[in-house]
Amino acid sequence: MKIAIVNDTLIAAEALRRVLVTVPEYEIAWIAGNGAEAVEKCARNTPDLILMDLIMPVMDGVEATRLIMKQSPCAILLVTSSVTGNSGRVFEAMGYGALDAINTPILGSMGNSQSGGLELLKTISKVARLIGKTNSNSIFRSATPKSLTPPLLAIGSSTGGPQALATLLSALPANLSAAVAIVQHVDAEFAPGLAEWLSQKTNLSVSVAVPDRPLEVGKVVIAATNDHLVLQSNLTLRYTKEPLDYPYRPSVDSFFESIAQYWPGKGVAVLLTGMGKDGAKGLKVLRSAGWHTIAQDRASSVVYGMPKAAAELNAAVQILSIEAIGPACIKYLV
Repeated sequence: MKIAIVNDTLIAAEALRRVLVTVPEYEIAWIAGNGAEAVEKCARNTPDLILMDLIMPVMDGVEATRLIMKQSPCAILLVTSSVTGNSGRVFEAMGYGALDAINTPILGSMGNSQSGGLELLKTISKVARLIGKTNSNSIFRSATPKSLTPPLLAIGSSTGGPQALATLLSALPANLSAAVAIVQHVDAEFAPGLAEWLSQKTNLSVSVAVPDRPLEVGKVVIAATNDHLVLQSNLTLRYTKEPLDYPYRPSVDSFFESIAQYWPGKGVAVLLTGMGKDGAKGLKVLRSAGWHTIAQDRASSVVYGMPKAAAELNAAVQILSIEAIGPACIKYLV
């Protein structure tokens, strides 16, 4: 995998170089001292991954990320002296397409060891999987047995959904080590109110899904427009009008199928009460992809349409009452 380094501090660039050369599969494509130089070099020789600093002269990492993703798109990992101290710039750059952020490794006292080097390599390994550059002989297959991508709990619901969602979310712990995304058939006008109402029923943070934001551990997002919420290849969310002729908006099927395509880890997908068949096909796709899938049972459903369609397709590994779904999710998300 070809990796470029963008950093104006020589000692930081050297620390990154020394971390990379420990992995034979990694080739350093080029090193740039500022964002403008990185944009120019990337246009001539686009690498598989750029390790992008944030604070630099001439052009900072945010603007460089924006221009590179517009002109010569490639994977970008933000590597900065303090992720928390530069959180505003981190989120801005991620909005332009950067995949993740990590603190810059530090050269050891002897110049040949790094603090934070292993964490960087693990993050690069995760990115490699995302962009299809994984080597089957990679040292990280044995060093990192679990996916570095957190598990995802994906939920679809319609008629009767708000109360079912409240019951499910109230069963989840505040320290849930998974991201949660919900597609509920509700008009955009009412989505913010639903998020606020659900936030009172759970220990987790609940908000509407914002375009170009990644899913985060311990946080719940809800589809917020009449367009379809989908996951992008860079693991951020977006809204799309397509398919235009689909009667259910936002579509559970569209979301489930997008996460089956792009989410590199696994998780749990749940289809709750609702009229029609939306979500059944997507749940089947996720089950085929190795996800644990759950459909709400007839007795606890206000309308046994969507979960019934899933049961008929054999899309659900489990068919459970709404009271049992939350505990089952916890079991498979840990």
